[in-house]
Amino acid sequence: MTGPLAPAASPVVHALAGLREIARALSAAWDVDTTLDLIARKTTQVMRVDSCSIYLLDPAGETLWLRASTGLAKKALGLGALKMGQGLTGWAAQHGVPVAVRDAQADPRFHYVPWTEEEAFQSLLAVPLINRERIIGAMNVQTRDSRDFAPEAVELAALISDLAAGALDRALLYDHMDRQIAELSTLARVSETVNSPLYLDEMLNLVVEMAAKVMGTPVCTLRLLDEEQDELVVRAAQSSLAGYAPKPPLKRGEGINGLVVQERRPITAADVRTDPRFPFRAAAEREGLVSMLAVPLIVRERVIGVLNCFTTEPHTFTEKEIALFSTLANQTALAIENSQLVTNAAVVREMHHRVRNNLQTVAMLLRLQAGQSGLHPRDAASAVQIAVNRIQSIAAVHEVLAQQGYRLVDVKEVAERLARLTGQSLLRPDLAVAIHVEGDTVVLPSRPATSLALVINELLQNALEHAFVGRTQGEVAILFGHSPDAHVIEVADDGVGLPDDLPASLGLEIIEALVRDDLHGQIEFLRRPAPETGTLVVVRIPPAAFTPAD
Repeated sequence: MTGPLAPAASPVVHALAGLREIARALSAAWDVDTTLDLIARKTTQVMRVDSCSIYLLDPAGETLWLRASTGLAKKALGLGALKMGQGLTGWAAQHGVPVAVRDAQADPRFHYVPWTEEEAFQSLLAVPLINRERIIGAMNVQTRDSRDFAPEAVELAALISDLAAGALDRALLYDHMDRQIAELSTLARVSETVNSPLYLDEMLNLVVEMAAKVMGTPVCTLRLLDEEQDELVVRAAQSSLAGYAPKPPLKRGEGINGLVVQERRPITAADVRTDPRFPFRAAAEREGLVSMLAVPLIVRERVIGVLNCFTTEPHTFTEKEIALFSTLANQTALAIENSQLVTNAAVVREMHHRVRNNLQTVAMLLRLQAGQSGLHPRDAASAVQIAVNRIQSIAAVHEVLAQQGYRLVDVKEVAERLARLTGQSLLRPDLAVAIHVEGDTVVLPSRPATSLALVINELLQNALEHAFVGRTQGEVAILFGHSPDAHVIEVADDGVGLPDDLPASLGLEIIEALVRDDLHGQIEFLRRPAPETGTLVVVRIPPAAFTPAD
């Protein structure tokens, strides 16, 4: 004899079980792509919808990029985008509240995202992704059938978005730290041949940690003097206080730290919450800071920064404490100078190596240009200008390296420089072209960064030469994004569009060789989807193909 059938789980029980499952899954995910995939899949299951898509806001706070989806076309990942406030999903992100629509495509706020193939879906519910009162993106769910999203469904989506936002913020921080670790690993290789094994920022963090322990204070900070800006910038901070945040730069002579630099002597403050010399009194009140000791970092009779410690109780610093802290500051100043000398020497050697390699690339490009036969004399100036532009794209990479030191290269910043250079040296003086650079940061080692800069330069030159025939103005957009397995670089123009057959050219040969051989990537030439006109070139580069040693 069988017993009675167990009752079916209620929607509330199903939702709670789903939330627990999502929370458990997210607690085990660390990197961004894994977290995004988990959120999208679990939300689709728990809410019993046909699609869940997640858009992340770019660092500029202007564009939401499609990073994960269970129902939209996979080719749209890393390409699909919405401006902040655009579409129902952008509206939810901009206003910070959910929006649910039965017939989404009939809503005046609806915006079709190219490449997504989302026309098959009817109803849409979008919720913002907010963590610590900061918008980091938006999530939507869609159904193929028409559906009225009940208040319980909207609340469930909001709860999932709260869980997702915290996990994504953590994953984004983890990815940022992972990149910093990669940079430090690169610098560590340089340091193997010199006396000091520590990179400057790592050493400064150790200094403030040690200083806080030696002085028995909960907060210790170190500011270094930026000679170009003539201001003191926080380079390291150690705090055991949950609400503490490093403070903005101070001009020479501003605040207690500025006085320390001017007067070249230690200064104490009994209570920074009320001391008129301390510019962050409101923050000190909020964070619980009370007494302060600040001493100068002096090397070879030159003040290079300030070392500070703070207490959370009223404290009078003794002469012995001031002498101890000053001694620590003096030793730190010497270590900073030695570290900078060592690092600069290693950087010079590495830069010589890079310049030599890239001069070989310049020579190769010029040989290819010279090998073209049949150039009419009037085309010689154009040929020379094209060669100059190629060399400038390499120079732009070195300009970034020269400013940032021995680091990975931000290719988006290089592209912005190329856009400015190209705008100043148009081959057609009658043509006015607006060149925009948007999207996420893409960071690569110097060698692939140089190759990618050349690819972007060739695509720009190709657009300027062929896209705007018979026109006096146009627009080119360079967009940087990410898909789960690649950096995605998109160069789009609003010109006449692709011919039926791409003509052979030296520029296209360079592009294809660089993408295939140097970047180990793929390139596509596409017509932009109607109603837009022009050409879209998509370059996909697998990040795993490169290491900091490249």
